[in-house]
Amino acid sequence: MKPYVILNAAMTLDGKIVTAKNSSNISGEDDLKRVHELRKSVDAIMVGIGTVLADDPRLTVHKVDANPEDNPVRVVVDSKCRTPIAARITNKDAKTVIAVANEFKYDFLVSDRYNVFKQRGVEFFFSGDKKVDLTALMDYLANEGIKTLMLEGGATLNFAMIEAGLIDEIRICIAPKVVGGVNAKTLFDGEGFDTMDEGVNLELTDSFTLGKDLILTYKVLNDI
Repeated sequence: MKPYVILNAAMTLDGKIVTAKNSSNISGEDDLKRVHELRKSVDAIMVGIGTVLADDPRLTVHKVDANPEDNPVRVVVDSKCRTPIAARITNKDAKTVIAVANEFKYDFLVSDRYNVFKQRGVEFFFSGDKKVDLTALMDYLANEGIKTLMLEGGATLNFAMIEAGLIDEIRICIAPKVVGGVNAKTLFDGEGFDTMDEGVNLELTDSFTLGKDLILTYKVLNDI
């Protein structure tokens, strides 16, 4: 069991989702509204710890008209449990689940940080050895009633998810910009596949312009 997972991201024409100096204001205002409409329509939104540390996101619906109950469940993949106590995703605007690897479970459960998180209503899911078992996490979320999940991951989490066959759909905003940079993150990093034949195949299902940006939707062909 797993939710239907939609990877949503904005990138430059050369595939960068952030510059080497961590600048990520890529898409236009129209696309930001599209993103928040998508957030409003799904049951959960998931990011990695890198995104939390770099951007301190709220992961709520606030660019379009919405009620508090429209906020999706917030999921953070944080193997070493480095989420700061003051992070905005720990507030009570929406339910938050932090996924942690088993290696770091015991030390965290006896820490003061755990008690503070629990007082704020943050829930935890433990799986995997040194890294969170993403397949187990998806199964857990499905059992919690999560039917649709929006992935706003960074490059490493994006690759881990697609490598595990856990992404069903990709929605990409391509901005008419080129930034370059060997250290600038692309949409998928991680270890990558060794050959083109090992790569994940996609099927284009929709495309349209939105302001100056180009929006592409792909179905992930996990069975190919």
